[in-house]
Amino acid sequence: MHRSGFINIIGHPNVGKSTLMNALVGERMSIITNKPQTTRHRIIGILSGEDFQMVLSDTPGIVEKPAYKMHNAMNSFVQSTFEDADLMVLVTDVLESYQPEDNLLVQLRKQISIPMFVVLNKIDLVDEAKLEELKTFWIEQLPQATLILISALKKTNTDLLLSTLKENLPEGPEYYPKDQLTDRPERFFVSEIIREKIMLLYHQEIPYATQVIVEDFKEDKTVGGKPIARISATIFVERDTQKSILIGKSGVSIKKLGMDARLDMEVFLEKKVFLELFVKVKDNWRNDDYLLKQFGYK
Repeated sequence: MHRSGFINIIGHPNVGKSTLMNALVGERMSIITNKPQTTRHRIIGILSGEDFQMVLSDTPGIVEKPAYKMHNAMNSFVQSTFEDADLMVLVTDVLESYQPEDNLLVQLRKQISIPMFVVLNKIDLVDEAKLEELKTFWIEQLPQATLILISALKKTNTDLLLSTLKENLPEGPEYYPKDQLTDRPERFFVSEIIREKIMLLYHQEIPYATQVIVEDFKEDKTVGGKPIARISATIFVERDTQKSILIGKSGVSIKKLGMDARLDMEVFLEKKVFLELFVKVKDNWRNDDYLLKQFGYK
């Protein structure tokens, strides 16, 4: 019998959804930083074996008070997971506090027809007494769910979670070729690597006001015959002042950004990379329906 299904991972920002996704798939699917809204899109990672296929879906953290149309689009990615899930995984962590009337919990209580799992992450950060308190809370709030305690970063109990998810997959077909790891092209992950470096290197509004688009991606060979990827990407910002900060005095900041991104790209693509970065101003792009569609949010 072949088991398969769509396993949708949801939760609030910064609880470790992307870290968990990467740990389960065994590949770098999602970028990870300590800033909220690092994940902006719904990203699929595929884990296959001879008799099973898991289609794992990492989603943005829910934006409780959307300030831009982009936030609404990100929340819509989360809502779509309620429509196509075979298994639903809520990720929370030991430092997070929920209220019983939280909208996400209200929605999950209605999902009585599919297997549900509450994954309590970062268990290495608290003592046993706190863990017992949290276990009691989650059993009371979502009694239909299976509670699993993990540390995604340290990969504690991630094997247990993986085997439990596999056991609960319904009988189903092979949705993707067995050797396929994601439904996203390399261009997407290249743009995400650049955006991750922006999140890490810049502060305040800059990381949230930027959007990265890969304009050109060509594979070539060097003089010595070794493969090289020639990549050109544009970073969109909303104001001239943001552009100035992104570039930095004499271009120092963007050179650092390009170097850090290029090094990660070479690991990801397993080849040398020549990277060109450009910065353009698109006023208020986070509220522009046309641009949001162009950038893949709609």
